[in-house]
Amino acid sequence: METSFNRILARESSLKNSRLCIGLDIDSDRMPNSMDKSISGMKKYLFDIVDATTESCVAYKLNMAFYERYGSQGYKMMEEVVDYINRRSLTIADGKRGDIGNTTKKYALSVFDTMGFDSVTVSPYMGEDSITPFIDNKSKGVFVLCLTSNKSARDIQLISDGNFNIYNHVSNLASKLNNNDNIGLVVGATKPEYMSKIREMNNLPWLIPGIGAQGGDLENSVRISNSNSSVGIINVSRSIIFAGNCTLNDISESAKTFNAKINSEV
Repeated sequence: METSFNRILARESSLKNSRLCIGLDIDSDRMPNSMDKSISGMKKYLFDIVDATTESCVAYKLNMAFYERYGSQGYKMMEEVVDYINRRSLTIADGKRGDIGNTTKKYALSVFDTMGFDSVTVSPYMGEDSITPFIDNKSKGVFVLCLTSNKSARDIQLISDGNFNIYNHVSNLASKLNNNDNIGLVVGATKPEYMSKIREMNNLPWLIPGIGAQGGDLENSVRISNSNSSVGIINVSRSIIFAGNCTLNDISESAKTFNAKINSEV
């Protein structure tokens, strides 16, 4: 019987003793001038990061925009990075896809079949039609945007009908659709006052951005997200892949330090 993504995530997190997700958001503007900023240079840098950190993290998240900016070469680099990870850690395509019909079916094929990602981030703005094509394969995961870490999230996500906020409705929709046990939520670390409310509603896995450079609260994020036998994975990007002087030792030590901090709060 095929194992569901949420079970795979829980198993890998336990085996690695890790709830750390590293964002491989390659950005030549943040690389020291002494480094090779060509496509091949950035790809080698990413390969080296993976080798230096894979024992410390349960997943890598690739924000697709950082690759798409380079056109076809960027897409090729993204595919090669996923191939290089080679299931040593789980992979998340952070594309925030959010369309319907045949378009969403093609998105699912491109992310899971063509590029080989294990999971994807999805925007639920167009309703369940924007989610269901991604959840047919129970071994592939979907993280639905629920409460994001940006300040203007309140423009829509905190709108209330008097009883529920929009993010509450998204949380309930995700639980309703989770028949294949492969849906999780994106819940930002910068809004701890709402995190407990979301966790009380369900025990879906969480992908938690906003730690590190964005200033999210690590302690509260870990404590709340991992209650009720749930798995919350903490995404850290810039604070790891551009740590210190961008040496592999700096990057490796930063990943180990973040993972140790996360584990100390579980």
